[in-house]
Amino acid sequence: MFVDRVEAGRRLATRLRHLGGEDVVVLGLPRGGVPVARQVADALGAPLDVCLVRKLGTPFQPELGMGALGEDGVRVINDDVLRQARVTPQELAEVEESERAVLERRARRYRGEAPPTPLAGRTVVVIDDGVATGSTARAACRIVRARGAGRTVLAVPVAPQDWAERLGGEADELVCLETPLDFFAIGQFYADFTQTDDDEVVACLERTAPGPTARHG
Repeated sequence: MFVDRVEAGRRLATRLRHLGGEDVVVLGLPRGGVPVARQVADALGAPLDVCLVRKLGTPFQPELGMGALGEDGVRVINDDVLRQARVTPQELAEVEESERAVLERRARRYRGEAPPTPLAGRTVVVIDDGVATGSTARAACRIVRARGAGRTVLAVPVAPQDWAERLGGEADELVCLETPLDFFAIGQFYADFTQTDDDEVVACLERTAPGPTARHG
């Protein structure tokens, strides 16, 4: 369905043109959501920042999310996955400790000493390269609400058909380009789903969106 994250971001930006006149901040979920978000920020002339979240993968199948951690102490746990994967409390605690360390390291790498972009009263567009279980998207939306966003928009290129049922209460608006029936993993819908590295994330954040509302904060 998509050539790569850049092409997906351009298509997503077209669907989000109705936000062009608002005071918008675009937040990409590292790492793969940031190249998608960069295209949307450019199209809207909006500042781009990251929303730092980390999926908690099950010990024996890391791609299967049993929850997520985020900035500001946000924690989301998927009890259904925990039960099905038979994850013990100790295993969960070990995964959380490891992912919290990654979260802190990436915060320093992506922002340095700069504070997060202010969100209070603004329209905040949360973007990832797709939704699978929804845990990271849910954590991101809760961070955004806690920081006082006036309106939260969750936008992704691809998600399962039931994604709106899973996440409808977490955002004021949900936008998705494709909701295929045979959804197994996000990567199956990209011709190029090469892993995004930290350097690419930093490069996306350092590029300035065009127009008078260029990146600040």
